[in-house]
Amino acid sequence: MFSAEDLVFIKERGSDLNTVKEQVKNFEKGFPFMEIIQAATVGKGIIQLDDSHANEFIHFFEDQLEKGISILKFVPASGAASRMFKDLYSAIDQLDNGTPEAEVLQNKAIQTFFNRLKDFAFYSDLEKAAAKPVDQLSKLEVLKLVLTESGLNYGNLPKGLLQFHQYNEKSRTPFGEHAVEGALYAKDKNGQVKIHFTVSPEHQEAFEAHLTEVQGAYEQVFEVGYDMTFSQQKPATDTIAVDMQNEPFRNDDNSLLFRPGGHGALLDNLNDLDADLIFIKNIDNVVPDYLKDETVKYKKALAGLLLNYQKRIFSYQQILDGRHYTALDSKFYSEASSFLENVLNVKPPVNQYYSEKEELYHYLKQKFNRPIRVCGMVKNEGEPGGGPFWAKNADDSISLQIVESVQVDQSNEQQQNIAQKATHFNPVDLVCGTKNYKGEPYNLLKYRDPKTGFISFKSKDGKELKAQELPGLWNGAMADWNTLFVEVPILTFNPVKTVNDLLRKEHQPD
Repeated sequence: MFSAEDLVFIKERGSDLNTVKEQVKNFEKGFPFMEIIQAATVGKGIIQLDDSHANEFIHFFEDQLEKGISILKFVPASGAASRMFKDLYSAIDQLDNGTPEAEVLQNKAIQTFFNRLKDFAFYSDLEKAAAKPVDQLSKLEVLKLVLTESGLNYGNLPKGLLQFHQYNEKSRTPFGEHAVEGALYAKDKNGQVKIHFTVSPEHQEAFEAHLTEVQGAYEQVFEVGYDMTFSQQKPATDTIAVDMQNEPFRNDDNSLLFRPGGHGALLDNLNDLDADLIFIKNIDNVVPDYLKDETVKYKKALAGLLLNYQKRIFSYQQILDGRHYTALDSKFYSEASSFLENVLNVKPPVNQYYSEKEELYHYLKQKFNRPIRVCGMVKNEGEPGGGPFWAKNADDSISLQIVESVQVDQSNEQQQNIAQKATHFNPVDLVCGTKNYKGEPYNLLKYRDPKTGFISFKSKDGKELKAQELPGLWNGAMADWNTLFVEVPILTFNPVKTVNDLLRKEHQPD
Protein backbone atom coordinates (compact mmCIF):
# COMPACT_ATOMS: atom_id res chain seq x y z
CA MET A 1 0.00 0.00 0.00
CA PHE A 2 2.78 2.42 0.94
CA SER A 3 6.13 2.75 -0.81
CA ALA A 4 9.41 3.58 0.92
CA GLU A 5 8.95 7.19 -0.22
CA ASP A 6 5.45 7.20 1.30
CA LEU A 7 6.79 6.03 4.67
CA VAL A 8 9.38 8.82 4.71
CA PHE A 9 6.70 11.36 3.74
CA ILE A 10 4.33 10.15 6.48
CA LYS A 11 7.06 10.34 9.09
CA GLU A 12 8.32 13.77 8.01
CA ARG A 13 4.85 15.33 8.18
CA GLY A 14 4.48 14.07 11.75
CA SER A 15 1.78 11.47 11.11
CA ASP A 16 1.71 8.09 12.82
CA LEU A 17 1.88 5.16 10.38
CA ASN A 18 -0.41 2.91 12.41
CA THR A 19 -2.97 5.71 12.68
CA VAL A 20 -2.83 6.25 8.91
CA LYS A 21 -3.35 2.52 8.30
CA GLU A 22 -6.33 2.58 10.68
CA GLN A 23 -7.79 5.50 8.74
CA VAL A 24 -7.59 3.46 5.52
CA LYS A 25 -9.41 0.60 7.29
CA ASN A 26 -12.11 3.06 8.34
CA PHE A 27 -12.70 3.84 4.67
CA GLU A 28 -12.93 0.13 3.89
CA LYS A 29 -15.26 -0.77 6.75
CA GLY A 30 -17.11 2.52 7.20
CA PHE A 31 -18.09 3.99 10.55
CA PRO A 32 -20.92 2.39 12.52
CA PHE A 33 -24.04 4.41 13.25
CA MET A 34 -24.63 5.65 16.76
CA GLU A 35 -27.42 3.72 18.48
CA ILE A 36 -29.70 6.30 20.05
CA ILE A 37 -32.07 5.08 22.77
CA GLN A 38 -34.26 8.16 23.18
CA ALA A 39 -34.13 11.92 22.75
CA ALA A 40 -32.93 13.88 25.77
CA THR A 41 -35.70 16.27 26.82
CA VAL A 42 -36.33 18.61 29.74
CA GLY A 43 -36.60 16.47 32.88
CA LYS A 44 -35.21 13.45 31.03
CA GLY A 45 -31.60 14.35 30.43
CA ILE A 46 -31.87 18.13 30.06
CA ILE A 47 -31.74 20.29 33.17
CA GLN A 48 -33.94 23.38 33.21
CA LEU A 49 -32.77 26.14 35.53
CA ASP A 50 -35.16 28.60 37.10
CA ASP A 51 -33.79 31.99 38.16
CA SER A 52 -33.26 30.82 41.73
CA HIS A 53 -31.10 27.84 40.74
CA ALA A 54 -29.28 29.85 38.06
CA ASN A 55 -28.36 32.52 40.62
CA GLU A 56 -27.29 29.83 43.09
CA PHE A 57 -24.85 28.39 40.54
CA ILE A 58 -23.65 31.86 39.53
CA HIS A 59 -22.79 32.63 43.17
CA PHE A 60 -21.00 29.30 43.49
CA PHE A 61 -18.95 30.06 40.36
CA GLU A 62 -18.02 33.52 41.60
CA ASP A 63 -17.08 32.09 45.00
CA GLN A 64 -14.76 29.58 43.32
CA LEU A 65 -13.19 32.40 41.30
CA GLU A 66 -12.37 34.19 44.54
CA LYS A 67 -10.73 31.00 45.76
CA GLY A 68 -8.38 31.16 42.78
CA ILE A 69 -9.50 28.65 40.18
CA SER A 70 -7.98 29.20 36.74
CA ILE A 71 -10.28 29.73 33.78
CA LEU A 72 -9.88 30.02 30.04
CA LYS A 73 -11.96 30.61 26.91
CA PHE A 74 -11.29 28.29 23.95
CA VAL A 75 -12.50 29.65 20.62
CA PRO A 76 -12.25 27.65 17.36
CA ALA A 77 -11.55 30.52 14.95
CA SER A 78 -9.97 28.98 11.86
CA GLY A 79 -13.16 28.94 9.80
CA ALA A 80 -12.92 30.85 6.54
CA ALA A 81 -15.48 33.56 5.83
CA SER A 82 -15.77 32.60 2.16
CA ARG A 83 -18.81 30.38 2.81
CA MET A 84 -20.66 33.42 4.19
CA PHE A 85 -20.55 34.98 0.74
CA LYS A 86 -21.76 32.14 -1.47
CA ASP A 87 -24.60 34.21 -2.95
CA LEU A 88 -22.33 37.20 -3.49
CA TYR A 89 -19.76 35.10 -5.37
CA SER A 90 -22.55 33.71 -7.55
CA ALA A 91 -23.67 37.26 -8.32
CA ILE A 92 -20.11 38.24 -9.33
CA ASP A 93 -19.94 35.29 -11.73
CA GLN A 94 -23.27 36.27 -13.28
CA LEU A 95 -22.36 39.93 -13.67
CA ASP A 96 -18.92 39.08 -15.05
CA ASN A 97 -20.65 36.92 -17.65
CA GLY A 98 -22.94 39.72 -18.78
CA THR A 99 -26.12 38.99 -16.82
CA PRO A 100 -28.04 42.28 -16.36
CA GLU A 101 -28.03 43.78 -12.85
CA ALA A 102 -31.82 43.73 -12.73
CA GLU A 103 -31.84 39.98 -13.29
CA VAL A 104 -29.16 39.36 -10.65
CA LEU A 105 -31.15 41.43 -8.15
CA GLN A 106 -34.08 39.07 -8.50
CA ASN A 107 -32.18 36.84 -6.09
CA LYS A 108 -33.71 37.75 -2.73
CA ALA A 109 -30.43 37.42 -0.83
CA ILE A 110 -28.64 39.79 -3.25
CA GLN A 111 -31.58 42.19 -3.18
CA THR A 112 -31.50 42.28 0.63
CA PHE A 113 -27.73 42.74 0.66
CA PHE A 114 -27.89 45.86 -1.50
CA ASN A 115 -31.08 47.27 0.02
CA ARG A 116 -29.50 47.24 3.45
CA LEU A 117 -25.87 47.75 2.55
CA LYS A 118 -25.56 50.71 4.90
CA ASP A 119 -26.72 48.56 7.84
CA PHE A 120 -23.59 46.39 7.74
CA ALA A 121 -20.93 47.26 10.31
CA PHE A 122 -18.31 47.14 7.56
CA TYR A 123 -20.02 49.86 5.48
CA SER A 124 -17.78 52.66 6.76
CA ASP A 125 -14.70 50.59 5.82
CA LEU A 126 -16.28 50.05 2.41
CA GLU A 127 -16.64 53.81 1.98
CA LYS A 128 -12.97 54.32 2.85
CA ALA A 129 -11.89 51.62 0.39
CA ALA A 130 -13.95 53.06 -2.48
CA ALA A 131 -12.43 55.59 -4.87
CA LYS A 132 -15.78 57.37 -5.11
CA PRO A 133 -19.10 57.38 -3.21
CA VAL A 134 -20.42 53.85 -2.83
CA ASP A 135 -23.83 54.72 -4.29
CA GLN A 136 -22.07 55.70 -7.52
CA LEU A 137 -20.48 52.27 -7.91
CA SER A 138 -21.96 49.48 -10.01
CA LYS A 139 -23.22 46.40 -8.22
CA LEU A 140 -20.26 44.43 -9.54
CA GLU A 141 -17.81 47.04 -8.25
CA VAL A 142 -19.39 46.92 -4.78
CA LEU A 143 -19.26 43.12 -4.62
CA LYS A 144 -15.63 43.02 -5.68
CA LEU A 145 -14.80 45.79 -3.22
CA VAL A 146 -16.26 43.69 -0.39
CA LEU A 147 -14.75 40.35 -1.36
CA THR A 148 -11.45 40.89 -3.15
CA GLU A 149 -8.02 42.32 -2.42
CA SER A 150 -9.00 45.49 -4.26
CA GLY A 151 -11.09 46.39 -1.20
CA LEU A 152 -11.93 44.72 2.12
CA ASN A 153 -10.82 41.26 0.95
CA TYR A 154 -13.55 39.66 3.08
CA GLY A 155 -13.69 36.60 0.84
CA ASN A 156 -10.17 35.66 1.91
CA LEU A 157 -10.33 36.52 5.61
CA PRO A 158 -11.44 34.35 8.55
CA LYS A 159 -14.79 35.16 10.15
CA GLY A 160 -13.06 36.33 13.30
CA LEU A 161 -11.61 39.39 11.56
CA LEU A 162 -14.74 40.73 9.82
CA GLN A 163 -16.55 43.74 11.20
CA PHE A 164 -19.74 42.28 12.73
CA HIS A 165 -21.29 44.93 15.00
CA GLN A 166 -21.56 48.72 14.92
CA TYR A 167 -21.06 50.89 18.03
CA ASN A 168 -21.65 54.54 17.14
CA GLU A 169 -18.55 55.50 15.18
CA LYS A 170 -16.71 52.24 15.85
CA SER A 171 -17.28 48.63 14.87
CA ARG A 172 -16.20 45.33 16.41
CA THR A 173 -15.08 41.98 15.05
CA PRO A 174 -16.05 38.57 16.50
CA PHE A 175 -12.51 38.45 17.88
CA GLY A 176 -13.23 41.68 19.73
CA GLU A 177 -16.62 40.43 20.93
CA HIS A 178 -15.00 37.34 22.45
CA ALA A 179 -12.47 39.58 24.17
CA VAL A 180 -15.34 41.59 25.67
CA GLU A 181 -17.22 38.42 26.68
CA GLY A 182 -14.08 37.15 28.35
CA ALA A 183 -13.89 40.29 30.48
CA LEU A 184 -17.51 39.76 31.55
CA TYR A 185 -17.45 36.09 32.62
CA ALA A 186 -13.96 34.63 32.24
CA LYS A 187 -11.89 37.00 34.39
CA ASP A 188 -9.90 35.39 37.20
CA LYS A 189 -9.44 36.86 40.69
CA ASN A 190 -6.42 38.83 39.49
CA GLY A 191 -8.34 40.45 36.64
CA GLN A 192 -6.67 38.33 33.96
CA VAL A 193 -8.62 37.07 30.94
CA LYS A 194 -7.12 34.10 29.14
CA ILE A 195 -8.47 33.31 25.67
CA HIS A 196 -7.06 30.76 23.25
CA PHE A 197 -7.94 30.93 19.56
CA THR A 198 -7.27 28.15 17.06
CA VAL A 199 -6.47 29.78 13.72
CA SER A 200 -5.32 28.85 10.23
CA PRO A 201 -1.57 29.27 9.60
CA GLU A 202 -2.15 31.86 6.87
CA HIS A 203 -4.25 34.03 9.20
CA GLN A 204 -2.34 33.96 12.48
CA GLU A 205 -0.30 37.06 11.66
CA ALA A 206 -3.49 39.02 10.91
CA PHE A 207 -5.05 37.88 14.19
CA GLU A 208 -1.96 38.94 16.11
CA ALA A 209 -2.00 42.33 14.39
CA HIS A 210 -5.66 42.81 15.28
CA LEU A 211 -4.90 41.86 18.89
CA THR A 212 -2.20 44.54 19.02
CA GLU A 213 -4.67 47.03 17.58
CA VAL A 214 -7.47 46.49 20.13
CA GLN A 215 -5.91 45.02 23.28
CA GLY A 216 -4.96 48.27 24.99
CA ALA A 217 -8.37 49.85 24.51
CA TYR A 218 -10.28 46.82 25.80
CA GLU A 219 -7.98 46.46 28.80
CA GLN A 220 -8.58 50.08 29.73
CA VAL A 221 -12.37 49.99 29.27
CA PHE A 222 -12.92 46.68 31.12
CA GLU A 223 -10.07 47.04 33.62
CA VAL A 224 -8.59 43.65 32.84
CA GLY A 225 -5.39 42.20 31.49
CA TYR A 226 -5.56 39.92 28.45
CA ASP A 227 -3.49 36.80 27.87
CA MET A 228 -4.49 35.79 24.35
CA THR A 229 -2.77 32.88 22.66
CA PHE A 230 -3.05 31.15 19.31
CA SER A 231 -2.48 27.67 17.96
CA GLN A 232 -2.95 25.95 14.64
CA GLN A 233 -4.43 22.61 13.78
CA LYS A 234 -1.56 20.12 13.94
CA PRO A 235 -0.50 18.49 10.65
CA ALA A 236 -0.31 15.18 12.51
CA THR A 237 -4.10 15.30 12.90
CA ASP A 238 -4.67 15.48 9.13
CA THR A 239 -6.28 12.37 7.68
CA ILE A 240 -5.29 10.48 4.56
CA ALA A 241 -7.58 10.63 1.53
CA VAL A 242 -8.38 7.60 -0.64
CA ASP A 243 -9.79 7.06 -4.11
CA MET A 244 -13.12 5.39 -4.76
CA GLN A 245 -11.46 1.96 -4.45
CA ASN A 246 -10.14 2.85 -0.99
CA GLU A 247 -6.56 3.04 -2.21
CA PRO A 248 -4.48 6.02 -1.02
CA PHE A 249 -5.25 9.02 -3.22
CA ARG A 250 -2.26 10.23 -5.23
CA ASN A 251 -1.52 13.80 -6.27
CA ASP A 252 -0.23 14.48 -9.78
CA ASP A 253 3.34 14.05 -8.46
CA ASN A 254 2.34 10.65 -6.96
CA SER A 255 2.55 11.94 -3.38
CA LEU A 256 -0.08 11.05 -0.78
CA LEU A 257 -2.88 13.48 -0.09
CA PHE A 258 -3.68 14.40 3.52
CA ARG A 259 -6.57 16.69 4.45
CA PRO A 260 -7.52 18.56 7.65
CA GLY A 261 -9.42 16.25 10.00
CA GLY A 262 -12.28 18.65 10.83
CA HIS A 263 -12.95 20.34 14.17
CA GLY A 264 -12.30 17.05 15.96
CA ALA A 265 -8.61 17.65 15.27
CA LEU A 266 -8.77 20.54 17.73
CA LEU A 267 -8.98 18.04 20.60
CA ASP A 268 -5.16 18.00 20.41
CA ASN A 269 -5.09 21.78 20.82
CA LEU A 270 -7.54 21.61 23.73
CA ASN A 271 -5.43 18.88 25.30
CA ASP A 272 -2.43 21.25 25.42
CA LEU A 273 -4.23 23.88 27.50
CA ASP A 274 -3.98 24.20 31.28
CA ALA A 275 -6.96 25.54 33.23
CA ASP A 276 -9.36 24.33 35.90
CA LEU A 277 -12.35 25.44 33.84
CA ILE A 278 -12.55 25.90 30.07
CA PHE A 279 -15.37 27.66 28.18
CA ILE A 280 -15.85 26.62 24.54
CA LYS A 281 -17.77 28.70 22.04
CA ASN A 282 -17.59 29.17 18.26
CA ILE A 283 -16.11 32.35 16.83
CA ASP A 284 -19.26 33.54 15.03
CA ASN A 285 -21.72 33.10 17.92
CA VAL A 286 -21.56 36.61 19.35
CA VAL A 287 -23.98 39.49 19.95
CA PRO A 288 -23.66 43.26 20.55
CA ASP A 289 -23.15 44.49 24.12
CA TYR A 290 -26.80 45.31 24.78
CA LEU A 291 -27.70 41.60 24.35
CA LYS A 292 -24.79 40.11 26.29
CA ASP A 293 -26.50 39.89 29.70
CA GLU A 294 -28.22 36.54 28.99
CA THR A 295 -25.02 35.06 27.58
CA VAL A 296 -23.01 36.14 30.62
CA LYS A 297 -25.68 34.91 33.04
CA TYR A 298 -25.88 31.44 31.54
CA LYS A 299 -22.15 31.05 31.01
CA LYS A 300 -21.64 31.69 34.71
CA ALA A 301 -24.56 29.42 35.63
CA LEU A 302 -23.22 26.54 33.51
CA ALA A 303 -19.78 27.01 35.05
CA GLY A 304 -21.20 27.04 38.59
CA LEU A 305 -23.26 23.92 37.90
CA LEU A 306 -20.18 22.11 36.62
CA LEU A 307 -18.07 23.12 39.61
CA ASN A 308 -20.85 22.17 42.01
CA TYR A 309 -21.27 18.68 40.54
CA GLN A 310 -17.53 18.29 40.06
CA LYS A 311 -17.00 18.87 43.78
CA ARG A 312 -19.03 15.76 44.53
CA ILE A 313 -17.36 13.79 41.75
CA PHE A 314 -13.97 14.71 43.23
CA SER A 315 -15.07 13.40 46.62
CA TYR A 316 -15.94 10.04 45.05
CA GLN A 317 -12.68 10.00 43.10
CA GLN A 318 -10.70 10.60 46.29
CA ILE A 319 -12.50 7.89 48.25
CA LEU A 320 -12.23 5.31 45.46
CA ASP A 321 -8.58 6.21 44.93
CA GLY A 322 -7.61 6.00 48.57
CA ARG A 323 -9.47 2.97 49.89
CA HIS A 324 -9.64 -0.71 49.07
CA TYR A 325 -12.98 -1.92 47.74
CA THR A 326 -13.50 -4.09 50.83
CA ALA A 327 -13.18 -1.03 53.11
CA LEU A 328 -16.20 0.69 51.56
CA ASP A 329 -19.66 -0.11 52.92
CA SER A 330 -22.87 -0.75 50.99
CA LYS A 331 -24.17 2.74 51.82
CA PHE A 332 -21.27 4.32 49.91
CA TYR A 333 -21.76 2.02 46.93
CA SER A 334 -25.48 2.73 46.85
CA GLU A 335 -25.02 6.49 47.09
CA ALA A 336 -22.22 6.65 44.49
CA SER A 337 -24.12 4.39 42.07
CA SER A 338 -27.27 6.49 42.42
CA PHE A 339 -25.36 9.71 41.76
CA LEU A 340 -23.71 8.22 38.68
CA GLU A 341 -26.95 6.87 37.25
CA ASN A 342 -29.51 9.48 38.28
CA VAL A 343 -27.48 12.70 38.29
CA LEU A 344 -24.67 12.08 35.79
CA ASN A 345 -27.05 10.01 33.65
CA VAL A 346 -24.71 7.08 33.12
CA LYS A 347 -26.66 3.83 32.94
CA PRO A 348 -24.85 0.50 33.25
CA PRO A 349 -25.17 -2.06 30.45
CA VAL A 350 -28.51 -3.88 30.40
CA ASN A 351 -28.55 -6.87 32.76
CA GLN A 352 -25.30 -5.74 34.33
CA TYR A 353 -25.84 -4.72 37.93
CA TYR A 354 -22.30 -5.16 39.26
CA SER A 355 -23.52 -7.20 42.21
CA GLU A 356 -19.97 -8.03 43.25
CA LYS A 357 -18.29 -5.26 45.25
CA GLU A 358 -15.03 -5.54 43.35
CA GLU A 359 -16.77 -5.22 39.98
CA LEU A 360 -18.79 -2.23 41.13
CA TYR A 361 -15.72 -0.59 42.64
CA HIS A 362 -13.82 -0.69 39.34
CA TYR A 363 -16.87 0.40 37.34
CA LEU A 364 -17.44 3.43 39.58
CA LYS A 365 -13.76 4.30 39.62
CA GLN A 366 -13.65 4.27 35.82
CA LYS A 367 -16.82 6.32 35.32
CA PHE A 368 -16.02 9.00 37.92
CA ASN A 369 -12.41 9.39 36.83
CA ARG A 370 -13.17 11.20 33.56
CA PRO A 371 -13.36 14.76 32.24
CA ILE A 372 -16.70 16.49 32.68
CA ARG A 373 -18.60 18.86 30.41
CA VAL A 374 -21.78 20.86 30.77
CA CYS A 375 -23.42 21.59 27.42
CA GLY A 376 -25.95 24.32 26.82
CA MET A 377 -28.91 23.16 24.72
CA VAL A 378 -31.41 25.43 22.96
CA LYS A 379 -34.91 24.59 21.80
CA ASN A 380 -34.92 23.39 18.23
CA GLU A 381 -36.42 26.09 16.03
CA GLY A 382 -35.17 24.73 12.73
CA GLU A 383 -31.45 25.52 13.03
CA PRO A 384 -29.05 22.77 11.92
CA GLY A 385 -26.91 21.14 14.57
CA GLY A 386 -26.31 17.99 16.56
CA GLY A 387 -28.97 16.99 19.04
CA PRO A 388 -28.94 15.68 22.63
CA PHE A 389 -29.74 11.99 22.99
CA TRP A 390 -29.40 9.04 25.29
CA ALA A 391 -27.08 6.74 23.34
CA LYS A 392 -25.30 3.42 23.72
CA ASN A 393 -21.55 3.59 24.29
CA ALA A 394 -18.79 1.23 23.22
CA ASP A 395 -18.99 -0.62 26.58
CA ASP A 396 -22.79 -0.97 26.23
CA SER A 397 -23.45 1.57 28.97
CA ILE A 398 -25.91 4.35 28.13
CA SER A 399 -25.17 8.04 28.59
CA LEU A 400 -25.93 11.49 27.21
CA GLN A 401 -24.32 12.25 23.85
CA ILE A 402 -24.48 14.98 21.23
CA VAL A 403 -25.36 13.11 18.04
CA GLU A 404 -25.20 14.51 14.51
CA SER A 405 -27.86 13.50 11.99
CA VAL A 406 -25.28 11.68 9.84
CA GLN A 407 -24.53 9.41 12.80
CA VAL A 408 -28.12 8.12 12.82
CA ASP A 409 -29.06 5.24 10.49
CA GLN A 410 -31.38 6.86 7.93
CA SER A 411 -32.66 3.46 6.82
CA ASN A 412 -33.75 2.41 10.31
CA GLU A 413 -37.31 3.60 10.90
CA GLN A 414 -37.10 3.15 14.67
CA GLN A 415 -33.92 5.22 14.90
CA GLN A 416 -35.42 7.92 12.68
CA ASN A 417 -38.53 8.07 14.87
CA ILE A 418 -36.35 8.62 17.93
CA ALA A 419 -34.31 11.29 16.13
CA GLN A 420 -37.46 13.19 15.17
CA LYS A 421 -38.49 13.44 18.82
CA ALA A 422 -35.52 15.68 19.63
CA THR A 423 -36.70 18.95 21.15
CA HIS A 424 -33.31 20.69 21.44
CA PHE A 425 -30.03 20.98 19.60
CA ASN A 426 -26.41 21.75 20.38
CA PRO A 427 -25.32 25.37 19.85
CA VAL A 428 -21.68 24.64 20.84
CA ASP A 429 -21.91 26.24 24.25
CA LEU A 430 -19.74 24.16 26.56
CA VAL A 431 -17.99 24.42 29.89
CA CYS A 432 -15.37 21.76 30.58
CA GLY A 433 -13.46 20.40 33.54
CA THR A 434 -10.36 18.58 32.33
CA LYS A 435 -8.57 17.77 35.60
CA ASN A 436 -9.03 15.24 38.38
CA TYR A 437 -9.31 15.93 42.12
CA LYS A 438 -5.52 16.19 42.43
CA GLY A 439 -5.43 18.93 39.81
CA GLU A 440 -3.80 16.57 37.30
CA PRO A 441 -4.92 17.06 33.68
CA TYR A 442 -6.56 14.19 31.86
CA ASN A 443 -5.14 13.06 28.55
CA LEU A 444 -8.25 13.98 26.58
CA LEU A 445 -7.24 11.78 23.64
CA LYS A 446 -8.05 8.72 25.78
CA TYR A 447 -11.70 9.71 26.14
CA ARG A 448 -12.77 9.94 22.51
CA ASP A 449 -14.60 7.26 20.55
CA PRO A 450 -12.56 6.55 17.40
CA LYS A 451 -15.57 4.88 15.76
CA THR A 452 -17.51 8.16 15.50
CA GLY A 453 -15.69 9.74 12.55
CA PHE A 454 -17.24 10.85 9.27
CA ILE A 455 -16.57 10.00 5.62
CA SER A 456 -17.35 12.55 2.92
CA PHE A 457 -16.91 12.67 -0.84
CA LYS A 458 -14.72 15.35 -2.41
CA SER A 459 -12.68 15.90 -5.56
CA LYS A 460 -9.22 17.18 -6.44
CA ASP A 461 -7.83 17.99 -9.86
CA GLY A 462 -11.00 16.56 -11.38
CA LYS A 463 -10.64 13.21 -9.60
CA GLU A 464 -13.11 11.91 -7.02
CA LEU A 465 -11.87 11.03 -3.55
CA LYS A 466 -13.05 10.10 -0.09
CA ALA A 467 -12.11 12.27 2.88
CA GLN A 468 -12.29 11.45 6.56
CA GLU A 469 -13.10 13.65 9.52
CA LEU A 470 -12.03 12.77 13.02
CA PRO A 471 -14.65 12.33 15.76
CA GLY A 472 -16.19 15.78 16.19
CA LEU A 473 -14.84 17.94 19.01
CA TRP A 474 -18.15 18.02 20.92
CA ASN A 475 -19.41 14.69 19.52
CA GLY A 476 -17.23 11.59 19.45
CA ALA A 477 -14.12 13.40 20.70
CA MET A 478 -15.89 13.85 24.05
CA ALA A 479 -17.93 10.63 23.95
CA ASP A 480 -16.37 9.21 27.11
CA TRP A 481 -16.77 12.33 29.25
CA ASN A 482 -19.27 12.74 32.05
CA THR A 483 -21.92 14.94 30.46
CA LEU A 484 -24.70 17.21 31.64
CA PHE A 485 -27.16 19.02 29.36
CA VAL A 486 -28.72 22.33 30.45
CA GLU A 487 -31.38 24.31 28.59
CA VAL A 488 -30.19 27.81 27.66
CA PRO A 489 -32.20 30.63 26.00
CA ILE A 490 -32.27 30.80 22.20
CA LEU A 491 -30.94 34.35 22.56
CA THR A 492 -27.55 32.89 23.52
CA PHE A 493 -27.28 31.32 20.05
CA ASN A 494 -26.76 33.79 17.21
CA PRO A 495 -24.35 32.29 14.66
CA VAL A 496 -23.51 34.05 11.41
CA LYS A 497 -23.59 31.59 8.53
CA THR A 498 -24.33 34.04 5.70
CA VAL A 499 -23.48 37.71 5.38
CA ASN A 500 -27.18 38.63 5.59
CA ASP A 501 -27.37 37.03 9.05
CA LEU A 502 -25.62 40.21 10.18
CA LEU A 503 -28.82 42.06 9.32
CA ARG A 504 -30.86 40.12 11.88
CA LYS A 505 -31.96 42.28 14.79
CA GLU A 506 -29.65 40.33 17.13
CA HIS A 507 -26.64 41.70 15.22
CA GLN A 508 -27.90 45.24 14.70
CA PRO A 509 -27.44 48.21 17.09
CA ASP A 510 -30.03 48.70 19.83
